Amino acid sequence: MVGDEELLVERAVGEIVQEARRRDPDTEVVDLVPSTLEPGRLAELTSPSLFGGGKVLVLRSAQDLGKDLAAEIGAYVKNPAGDMAFVLVHAGGVKGRALLEAWTKAGARKITCPKITKSGERLDFLRSEMRRLDGTISPGAAQQLLDAVGNDLRELAAACSQLMADTGGKINDAAVARYHRGKADVSGFTVADLAVEGRLGEAMEQLRWAMDTGVAAVLINSALAQGIRGLAKVSGARGKSFALAKELGMPPWKIERLQKQIRGWSPEGIARALTVVAETDRDIKGGAADASYALEKAVKEIVIARSLR
Repeated sequence: MVGDEELLVERAVGEIVQEARRRDPDTEVVDLVPSTLEPGRLAELTSPSLFGGGKVLVLRSAQDLGKDLAAEIGAYVKNPAGDMAFVLVHAGGVKGRALLEAWTKAGARKITCPKITKSGERLDFLRSEMRRLDGTISPGAAQQLLDAVGNDLRELAAACSQLMADTGGKINDAAVARYHRGKADVSGFTVADLAVEGRLGEAMEQLRWAMDTGVAAVLINSALAQGIRGLAKVSGARGKSFALAKELGMPPWKIERLQKQIRGWSPEGIARALTVVAETDRDIKGGAADASYALEKAVKEIVIARSLR
């Protein structure tokens, strides 16, 4: 799988696992990243099991493999094990391209999961998502939903699924306006993600849009608080997202997002950001004269806290 659009990668991996488990319900799934794969372990993982049964081996971030491991996996694909599926996930780009070429030359099935960056591509995704769910959406409603939800594919997919459940499958402008105008579970989290990533300009733009469309200030700050608390949880956790999901009470995709977002944060910065959202919550619930000013101040201070050392 080539590309770094997380939702598309996860769906493609999930479909392969489902396909394997339709044939054998006891199929084992082994999820790896380069840091957990030492030289020689591949032979162990790809050798036949004494107890039989299928296996799906998923190696993520293959572009980060060292030279020796890349050579080992490049050699494997020339003579793959017949009783397992090996999924190589590569972000694309130049790094590690030789390994991709080796797998392609050997006849591996290639699934592309490119990052969707253009508005037109997101609209295409949104419409295809509705078709996947056996629903329809009018052109105006599609644009309105994209404007309301934002650019994150996971949030778009969740919005499509919710609209399907709420409307029966035929989505028009009125349905989108009824269910998504000013919903903080969309725009609030968009603001939070941008703030914790240090993208001040974009965070402020989305914050003002949310306030203009009627999102309650207390809900936006709640999303900011959840984002910071998520960073605090992940900062002390070690291990793969799937293993941490139960311990942290979060889905794996959210843990992976937080693990990316936490880069650049220090414990001091997280502590300061937690104080900021607590103070903002107190100000807003205490009837601050200008809730929008309180939120703008909070976003700025969160971005500043990210650089604390």
